Amino acid sequence: MDDRQRYDRATSALEPPFAILDLAAMRANAADLARRAGGKPIRVATKSVRSRPLLELLLSLPGFRGLMAFTLPEALWLVSHGFTDVLVAYPSADRAALARLAADPVAAREITLTVDSAAHLTHLDEALADAGAREELRLCLDLDAGYHALGGRFRAGALRSAVRTPDQAASLAAAIGKRPGLRLVGLLAYEAQIAGVGDDPPGSAVLARAIRVMQHRSARELTVRRGRVVAAVRRHADLEFVNGGGTGSIERTVREKAVTEVSAGSGFFHPRLFDHYRSFTGRPAALFALPVVRRPGPEVATVLGGGYTASGAAGPSRLPQPYLPGGLGYAAGEGAGETQTPLIGPAARDLRIGDRVWFRHAKAGELCERFDRLHLVEGEAVTGVVPTYRGEGRTFL
Repeated sequence: MDDRQRYDRATSALEPPFAILDLAAMRANAADLARRAGGKPIRVATKSVRSRPLLELLLSLPGFRGLMAFTLPEALWLVSHGFTDVLVAYPSADRAALARLAADPVAAREITLTVDSAAHLTHLDEALADAGAREELRLCLDLDAGYHALGGRFRAGALRSAVRTPDQAASLAAAIGKRPGLRLVGLLAYEAQIAGVGDDPPGSAVLARAIRVMQHRSARELTVRRGRVVAAVRRHADLEFVNGGGTGSIERTVREKAVTEVSAGSGFFHPRLFDHYRSFTGRPAALFALPVVRRPGPEVATVLGGGYTASGAAGPSRLPQPYLPGGLGYAAGEGAGETQTPLIGPAARDLRIGDRVWFRHAKAGELCERFDRLHLVEGEAVTGVVPTYRGEGRTFL
């Protein structure tokens, strides 16, 4: 029995649209991530999962420790439900959330905030100026892990931190040390140009070669620079962790002696943007089903809804993938629509009104912003249901 038949049979009592999680596929993906990490702990990136029960499940598996959250309100909520060791990977300007953190000894012990400039330190002090007695806040310094070449005219990687050199990092670490109530405990450097860019894109051998050359040079440069930054920062702070990498770069990043842990999130669900890597092959685990509601032509099947585009630079790669049955594509003039999505191709001939088309989201956790629950599929049955953040009434971003 193929996956389409299995998923159809397992969910026959459900009315689409709905989303599923193939538990066997997710567990296999998690085991492969742990294998690639070679014994270094993996911090689970919550933005790619967005379901409390699934976070609990993943943290119970060998090789995974701690969470990487995307907002401070999210981190406070998770800690209130018993999660520990939560790194907020993006700076927070939320004054109310900062006040809650500073007033809560448990949250202050378990949550680490990310900063990358003296302006962040000033904002923290100003936000908490009227707080009176407050807990010490744990901080993580975010390092620019991007790749620069041609005298800075070429740049690859996310536009995150302005801290790049050992001197800049040491200066900020020293400034943190002089601020009462703040303590530097970690360093974060996310090499998006390696971890989030597949090195085997389809259709262009030239592009693939260019990406591989860039990633090789970037990894070599970052290994040296990250090591020097960590050494410089350790002269000012006793670092508990140095975090790096992501799903697409784990085996490279763990080889660096300076790195004590890596992060992963997308690899659990294996969305379509992670199909094109040479170093690993995941199993699609999270999918959503949409019903066929029209047949405008012999090779056209229109499904309800479907415009679940992913964040990032707009383009075809951000659209969901019509996955099962294979051989379906988008109509050029419509793409994935808000209310309907026409799908074209020979596979449409056999689809009838009421049949399901199974899709994969381009990214991982953003799927959970569209659905309030995930139906857990094991074999040919739905064995459980878990709420997403949205299903618990939480939409942090």
